[in-house]
Amino acid sequence: MADVADVAAVVATYNALPWVEQCLGSLVGTETVVVDNGSSDGTVHFVRDRFPGVHVIEQENLGLAAAWKRGLETASPSRWVLILNADAWLVGNALERLVAVGDTHPGVAVVAPKLLNPGGSLQRSVRGFPTLWRLATEYLYLRKLGPRTELFNAFYGAGFDHASEREVECLMGACLLVRRAAIEEAGEPDPDFFLFSEEVDWLYRFAQAGWRTLFTPEATCAHVGGASHGGLLYRENLRGMLRFFHKHHGDVEAERVRRLLRGSLVVRGRLVRGQRGAMYRDGAHWLGTGDVRSLIER
Repeated sequence: MADVADVAAVVATYNALPWVEQCLGSLVGTETVVVDNGSSDGTVHFVRDRFPGVHVIEQENLGLAAAWKRGLETASPSRWVLILNADAWLVGNALERLVAVGDTHPGVAVVAPKLLNPGGSLQRSVRGFPTLWRLATEYLYLRKLGPRTELFNAFYGAGFDHASEREVECLMGACLLVRRAAIEEAGEPDPDFFLFSEEVDWLYRFAQAGWRTLFTPEATCAHVGGASHGGLLYRENLRGMLRFFHKHHGDVEAERVRRLLRGSLVVRGRLVRGQRGAMYRDGAHWLGTGDVRSLIER
């Protein structure tokens, strides 16, 4: 099995109880930096008391990407860095398996494991980079016409089986083994992304620099999902997408995305009842309060 001595782990926390114990417990023996974004639930005290070997940094809540960046700057200059969510934990010898896969593919920037829900069922983590068409297939429910086809569901991996090791475009950022050499070339996480689309931006920049991203089912990681925000930051989700398009595709394409998202959420808000419908209506209202530049700068 691969040598994991040259791996450092970075974990961002924000009110991370109760999952952080399992997270850090799966990293025992690995240099770990925890960057806490202003927790108020006792996370910092718990980590320092339960895991005294972990390096804890406290800062105001500047977002997930900013915490990753701070952790990367603080950790030893290891060959690999493991980015692990506070509500995720490695299963078995997942770290050794991830490193082994990465070491056999020198052109790979990121290796990601199969994600499991806490009960053990598969959590579908493979994604495609967002495009105007791919967002349309999702937000206008077109993917229901062909959920396993590249044409209608590339945004969610087009029925990717998660059972084979394959190069992919994008992945959920719950657990990513990242090569330092790739970071040095493509850059660190962009702190302008507060909570959503930060991993999309990072993986896109790796791809633009000629690096590849690999999914492997040889390693597994449990992931709760949404533990830090409970799905209540929908505007931030929309803002992250707008920021991605504005950064990588310019004003015109980003404005097309804003109009698409607003129109589709107006429709969703009329079709869907309850809290989710209210969330869609709020998102549509927010998207109508300004152009892309003004929305991403608020």
